[in-house]
This record gives sequence, structure tokens and C-alpha cells, in this order.
Amino acid sequence: MSRIRINDLVLRDAHQSLLATRMTTADMLGALDMLDKVGYWALEAWGGATFDSCIRFLNEDPWERLRTLKKALPSTPVMMLLRGQNLLGYRHYADDVVDKFVEKAAENGVGVFRIFDACNDPRNLKRAADAARKTGKHVQMAISYATTPYHTKDIYAGLAKKYAEFGADSICVKDMSGLLKPYEAYGLVKAMKAAADIPVNIHTHATTGLSVATLIKSAEAGAEVLDTTISSMAMGTSHSPTETIVEALRGTDYDTGLDTASLLEIAAYFRDIRRKYARFESSFLGADTRILVSQVPGGMLSNLESQLKEQGAQDKIDDVLKEIAVVQKDCGYIPLVTPTSQIVGTQAVFNVLFGRYAKITTETADLVTGRYGALAAEANPDLVKKALAQNKYEAVLTSRPADGIPNEFEKIEAEAKAAGAKTTEDVLTYAMFPKVAANFFRDRAKGPVSSGDFVAKPDSAAGGSRAAESASAYVVNVNGADYHVQVRPEGTVAIAPAGGAAPAVQSAAPVPAAATAPSGGVSINAPVAGTILKYAVEEGAQVSSGDTIIIIESMKMELEIKATSAGSVHFLVPAGQAVQAQQPVARVG
Repeated sequence: MSRIRINDLVLRDAHQSLLATRMTTADMLGALDMLDKVGYWALEAWGGATFDSCIRFLNEDPWERLRTLKKALPSTPVMMLLRGQNLLGYRHYADDVVDKFVEKAAENGVGVFRIFDACNDPRNLKRAADAARKTGKHVQMAISYATTPYHTKDIYAGLAKKYAEFGADSICVKDMSGLLKPYEAYGLVKAMKAAADIPVNIHTHATTGLSVATLIKSAEAGAEVLDTTISSMAMGTSHSPTETIVEALRGTDYDTGLDTASLLEIAAYFRDIRRKYARFESSFLGADTRILVSQVPGGMLSNLESQLKEQGAQDKIDDVLKEIAVVQKDCGYIPLVTPTSQIVGTQAVFNVLFGRYAKITTETADLVTGRYGALAAEANPDLVKKALAQNKYEAVLTSRPADGIPNEFEKIEAEAKAAGAKTTEDVLTYAMFPKVAANFFRDRAKGPVSSGDFVAKPDSAAGGSRAAESASAYVVNVNGADYHVQVRPEGTVAIAPAGGAAPAVQSAAPVPAAATAPSGGVSINAPVAGTILKYAVEEGAQVSSGDTIIIIESMKMELEIKATSAGSVHFLVPAGQAVQAQQPVARVG
């Protein structure tokens, strides 16, 4: 038995789970000195969603955020969440990109690398683990927790042993959905400690109401580090309150030694800050026991809610939650964590809207054919057959996915510099999110968005649309980003990101010249709301019924739009433009 250490998540997972990852660096600054003096084991502050949100919504440089946080936290290690070979993105990267990213993350301030893989495939983790060890920073290997017939205590203990052999400094049980039950946690920690004599860190969300009891039993079983978040940013889809755990363990052999009075000052600060982000609040604020079946991670619930609103299907949430369990089984009982949570969640939405697997995302097809790594169980054979045909693959991939990716840093560097990258860190930003990064490089000089802009506008749930005060002025939300839109009498539209950036004037309905093609033929409509990612064929090309003509990005996943008749294709919407469900995007004939 020993004193428990606390890793607080207020700077990353708490606002990702509750506030759509919108908290600005400016709103963190006022608490950093207080946080640094508490005596935390670490402060989790950096990862995929925070990185993405910085450049997509907040016009902030995520690397500058990291440097700022580390400078203000000299006594407390900054933890980042790293998706193994995926780094922060939604695909596997070549080994040279993994090496460079980890090196620069350490240089800029990361002190603890929490490295996980959605498939729990050790092949997807070793390169990142080796790179992190070379930096001399703490390497924590995380196990993505799920409750399925194929995820047992012995399996998890075996993974802990494997990761200890990798040279991990500690092991994390990463329970994304609040599925880990108290007595199961006790047995799991005991088994892992028997298999690997290194510290165990328990990470569990409060979504199902189990988390406080689970953390206490984990401590009793020998876990050394517990993940919590300050009370004013706790519970709901977030985590157990730091103060609650501190007080529950006070006076025992597991006493954290943390001062509750100091924690209450931090809680008061973030209580005021949270009010600024009220319009991004998830409606899932209590205990949602549906998640015991659907296994949806806390950070995904609010996003799923917004995405359904975007599709005009917010009344389908219960159907989608039930369908997620079906898709997870069909995808080989994959744990639901980024990116698999998004893949499975989006596929479940499409199944509810269009019929089961009537439309399969590119990412779902890649997942069930081994392109993300080894699955826990065999995927649905019929789904695999459809996926192989759709993505034109000959067979399921059985080797490490990254083995087929040649070194790519130099190629990415050239593209990034052409897009406006100035530093190696910029190049890595571009590597993670190329489309978003190019826009960020262009707009970076305008400075960060202020959270005051979130408060000043009429309340609205993130992901919806809001009319402003006048009939010709609107604030429109597209894929989670707010834009000020002014419709002018002369037929132009002034568009600017919410946050004070100067508007750019566009034509009211920007379409390619091909849109003036004859009106005959068959209209091809977007099946869902999203963004036209690219054309699959040239303008005017002759296509057959069933040919893919457009790739649309919807809910962060790619979906093919196919011709429904033969003829010459004419595109009505340019690549890069957002479209609504059932909006005509092409004509064939």
C-alpha cells in the first residue's frame, strides 16, 4: 500500500468531454500557477482533439499552447495523449513522421507520453514507444478498455506484460466510456500487477456513474495513479471530481496528500470559466446507463449529438446508440476510442438513416480489412466482403499497417511549406490535419478566438444553426465551426469565422462553371450533410450506374456518392464546399 498520485484532466479530457474541446489557452492561464502548486503527478493537457480544435476553431497554434503551458507549469509534467502510429490523426503515418513528431513534442514541453492504440495492437505502438523512450520522458502505455467476450482480464494482463517488455515506465487502463466496474477493476489491477511490476494508472469516465467507486477499488488493488478532474469540470461525460477522491482517501494508507482548500480555489476558477462555454455543453450531464450497452466514450457523446442535429436526425439518438453495439460486434468487437469510436459511431448513424451497411464509409471498410490493425475477433464476413469490393482490396491485411507506408516526412514537408508552414512544428501540424492546417496558416496572424465571442452570441447547441438579430445577418454552424454570414442585397455573402476575423466576400452560391450545364439528366443528391472532399472523376466524364463520382466528408468520415444512371457527369458544387442532406451535387445524363 502506498500514497496515491493524481493526474488531473482539466486542461484536456474534461473540456473535450463536456465542452466540445473549446477551452482557449487564455482561459487556462489564470489557473496554471494554482495547478502547478498542488502536487499533481501530471496534468493531461495535449492530444488529438485539443490539437485539432486549436487550429480548426480557436485559431491557436497548438505548439505554442504546449510551450505556454510548460513554461507556466515548471513543477508538474505535462501529459499528452498519443494515438500510437496514428499520432493525432485518423490514419497511420510512416515511421519517420512518428519519430519526428515525438521528438518535437518532447522538445516543446511534453513530459509524459500516454500512448494507446484503438485496436490494442502492439505492432501499432512499438515505434511510438521507442521514439518516446529516446527522448528520456516518461513513457506510459495505455490499454483501451472494452467489455466484450474477447476482452478478458487475462488478455489485458498479457498486454501489460508486453508493454513492460517495450520499456514502458507505467501502464494505463484507458476506460473511455465508464464501463470498468469497481470489483472488476480490483481484479484487473491485481492481474496486471502480477504480470508486470510497473505502476498502474486508472483512467475512467463518469458517464455511467461507476467511476468514483471504481477508482477507490483500483487504489485498494494497488493502482498508483488515478485520473480525476477538478469538480467544476467533473461528472457527466467527464471524470470523477479530484476533491471527492482526495477526501475519500484522506486518512487512509492511500491518502493523496493534496490540499482540498487549494483544490477548491481551482474549482472556483473553472466554475466561472465554464459559464463562457454554455452553448457547447453536452446534454449528457447525469449518469447515462445506456452507455453500459453502447459503450460510447464520454468525448464522443456530445459530438454524436451534434452530428445527428446536423443531419436533421436528433430524434434518432436512441436508435444510433443501440446500433453502435451491432456495428462494434460486426467490426470484430473493436474497443471504442479515437478513431474507432468515430468510425463505428458514424457507421451506426448511416445504418439508422439508410439501412444496415447500405452505405459503408471508407474508414469502416479499412477497419474490417485490417488497415487499422488486428481486430479482437473476426469481423462480420459479409461486411468484410462488401468492404473489400468497395475499396478495391484483394484481401484482408495481416501485416503491420505502417509496414506498407514508405518514409514520407520530406514529401509532407514540401507540401506543408507550399501551404504556408514556417517551422518543423508547422510541418507536423500539416501532417496531422492538412486541409485545416492550410487555413490556419493563412489566418494565424489574426490571433486566437476569444471565449468572450462564445458568450456574446445567442445561445445555441454546437452543431445547429442560429439566426442573428436581423433578417440579413446570421451565425451559421458548419461541422462545429461558427461563421458570421451577412446576405447583402447585391447578391453577395460576407463570411467570417466567429471570433472577430474580417469577413470574406463570396458569391451567394459559389458553384463551378459546370453547374451551367443543361438541366437534363438525373440529379445526384448528397445523402448526408457534409463537405465535398473531392471529385472521383473528371468533369464531363462518362460514367456508369454505380460508379463513384464524389467523395463527401461527413462526421469526419469519407463516404462515396455514386451515379444512379449512365451518362456524362456535371458537378454542381465545388470541392471544399459544405452541403446539406439531399442537396443536388451533380447531374448525370
